[in-house]
Amino acid sequence: MKTLYIVRHAKSSWEYSGIEDIDRPLKKRGIKDAHLISKFLAKEIDRPDVFVSSSANRALHTAIIFCENFEFPLSNLQVKRQLYSFSDGYLVKTVNALDDGFNSAIIFSHDHGINSFVNKFGNKPISHVSTCGVVGIQFEEKHWKNIKKGKTFMIEFPKNHK
Repeated sequence: MKTLYIVRHAKSSWEYSGIEDIDRPLKKRGIKDAHLISKFLAKEIDRPDVFVSSSANRALHTAIIFCENFEFPLSNLQVKRQLYSFSDGYLVKTVNALDDGFNSAIIFSHDHGINSFVNKFGNKPISHVSTCGVVGIQFEEKHWKNIKKGKTFMIEFPKNHK
């Protein structure tokens, strides 16, 4: 069995002009939400075997906060530029390429790709994964490359913890 946690990056800031989208930072609210959700999860679940993040500043900052609260070594955080995509194609490829030695993974990515992924691979329809939202899906397959429809067992949004 494989367990996957998909995290949409926390709330980012639009107040900086002249910077590329990939470089947008988190807002203060995003930082607070990332700490709130990651501290909650760290008490509720076993630490995932691998943490993988988009290279976008806002996703990477969210992942670093989760690493801190899960006591996961930053040196083991995998950063994948291809996750900076707004379709689920690269998210699927990233999951399929995970080492089968990892039974659980947490991936930090972006809006549209996450929404498509959780609805394609999970068994509960989710209309919109909010910023810093986490969706957990379990798969019966032994190999990440073979995942099909899984069981959605967790849907957590910051607004439910305030």
